[in-house]
Amino acid sequence: MITQPHHVPERLALLSGSAADPFLTEGLLMGEQVHSGIDLAKVVEPLPEDDARWSVEPIRSLVDDVMFAFEKERTGADAWLAPRLHATLRLTRQEAADKRLWNHLALAVAPDYVVWRHFSERTGRVAAERFQGPSDRQCFSRLWWAAEIFRNGLDYGPVEVACGNQDLIHTVLRLGLLDHRPTAQAVVRLLKDGTITTGREVNGLSVAINAAGATLIYDVLAPDEPRDPARLRDWIEEAQTAPPVSRHVLPEGPDEDPVPEDSVAALTDYFTELFETAPVRGRKSED
Repeated sequence: MITQPHHVPERLALLSGSAADPFLTEGLLMGEQVHSGIDLAKVVEPLPEDDARWSVEPIRSLVDDVMFAFEKERTGADAWLAPRLHATLRLTRQEAADKRLWNHLALAVAPDYVVWRHFSERTGRVAAERFQGPSDRQCFSRLWWAAEIFRNGLDYGPVEVACGNQDLIHTVLRLGLLDHRPTAQAVVRLLKDGTITTGREVNGLSVAINAAGATLIYDVLAPDEPRDPARLRDWIEEAQTAPPVSRHVLPEGPDEDPVPEDSVAALTDYFTELFETAPVRGRKSED
């Protein structure tokens, strides 16, 4: 497997899809050869140098640590890295929607992590979308968005639970419904209490939630409180002086109010009822 490029940039930058394409070589996708980094550095768009958030060292340090800690359990890396990546890269959603940032992180900063985490023994390669793909597939953006959607205010605990189930972040993350905070927290609660456990059950529940959501406005059944954008701005500004995230305990996210408990409880009960008749592949009707 490859190692990190000889030249790793000191700061994050933006890398367009067309500029990234020449570096997505067969050698890289097969995990056999990585670019040196020098030529890639010539085609990036710089970000403001006075913003501490764009420093590469904290992110590079995180991926080095996670590869060491989860050497024998690659999928387990997601639950550890997602909250720490989110708390290190303090982005607005608008910034996180810029795929050029994720292209640069994957190709210039940590291509070795992308290969380590997503190399398929069956195909003998990494899917190109793990470097440059949609937000629910790209190696780092999927983790950031999972942390953003499943955190409960400053509490990243639900993120660990959500990212511990690959089907949840592969399938359910694509549902627009999960941008409704009580819905995301109710799904995590069903995972945590063991109501749903397998990938088939997660997929079946997601189908049922989607179908019910077509006729039911969840925000009426389980209203959320509007979030104060000033708290997010304050958290982002604190990045200038924030210490590295802990490797042993979860960091804290923006100091926002948690999801109203009554709303989470109402949706948890409703989704439990939905799950009883959800189309779970392989489940017998008498189950």
